[in-house]
This record gives sequence, structure tokens and C-alpha cells, in this order.
Amino acid sequence: IGSTSQMCRYARESQAKTFIVATEEGLLHRLRKENPNKHFILAYEGAVCPNMKLNTLERIYLALKEEKYVVTVPEPIASKARKALEKMFELTRR
Repeated sequence: IGSTSQMCRYARESQAKTFIVATEEGLLHRLRKENPNKHFILAYEGAVCPNMKLNTLERIYLALKEEKYVVTVPEPIASKARKALEKMFELTRR
């Protein structure tokens, strides 16, 4: 359990040669490129996020520059999401 960079670091530093990856399929390209001598298996072949595929560096840059697409989340939902994120970060520190 970890962020994208934590998963990449774990794969790079681990002595294991085979990994089961349970995240969006786009990460496999990076893992395979950074670790050509290791084998990565996608846990679920349908793990594709079509919305992530729409993002480009240019679109992200423009959204940040122009302060577009502000997302407002109702507090009850934000509170639950915050707890989930805190739990994820807690698990990565173990």
C-alpha cells in the first residue's frame, strides 16, 4: 500500500523479481521501464481510469495557472476521505 512513488521505489529496491500490481494500469509502463529485469503482473486487467487518460501535462499546467476546475467537496464526504487518506499514509509508515 502506498503512493505511486512509494510503489516505484519499493519495486526498485526490492530483491523480488515478480510483483503483482493492484493499481491503474498506467503505472505498469513506468515500472517496467525503470525495472527492465523485473516482471510486473496487473492484478486486474480492467484497471483503467479513463479520466486519468484525458490528463496531459499541458492541461494540468493550464488548469493550475488559470486556477480552473476548483473542486468543492461537502464536509461529511471530505471528512471520510481524509480518514481514508490518513489510514493509507499510516499503513505506508509501517
